[in-house]
Amino acid sequence: MTAPATSAVIGELAQRHLDAGYNLGRWLLGNEQDAADAVHDAFVRALRSAHTWAGGNARAWWLAIVRNCCLARLGARSHDALHGAVDVDAAQAAEALSGPPDEVERKVEADQRRALLERALHGLPVEFRETLVLREIEDLSYREIADVLGVPIGTVMSRLARGRALLQRALAGPTKESDHGL
Repeated sequence: MTAPATSAVIGELAQRHLDAGYNLGRWLLGNEQDAADAVHDAFVRALRSAHTWAGGNARAWWLAIVRNCCLARLGARSHDALHGAVDVDAAQAAEALSGPPDEVERKVEADQRRALLERALHGLPVEFRETLVLREIEDLSYREIADVLGVPIGTVMSRLARGRALLQRALAGPTKESDHGL
């Protein structure tokens, strides 16, 4: 049996996986400030429960704590706030508009595609969004995702397939049921 982790070990673990936690928080919560607050809450929770962690997959353990903090924040929000716009940084917008016209156009188009993807992803139910983020953005294995979410691998696979289909449908936009007018 491994000795319980110390606060120094937890601090190092959190620091090593801080970006992954923040990214997960941003994708789940929809804005940078809430993500930063959730990661801070997760760090405090991790320190408080350091004695319960006896090794294993540190990244999955950390992301599970971040996820739980995010879900707690989501539970405190109204349904309308869940589907709100993603924060836009004024400095990023100014940077996108600097440079030669053709480069500016490419940056604007890339920003529009990214915003469309973010809106579509934020429109998904949380269980599909978090599974997609952990797999496609954080590049976790199915086993790691199962550990973070506390679900069987089969559920991870099912959520990924369904989440990808929902995302693809959202990105395709409204379609006609039939070209025959029926």
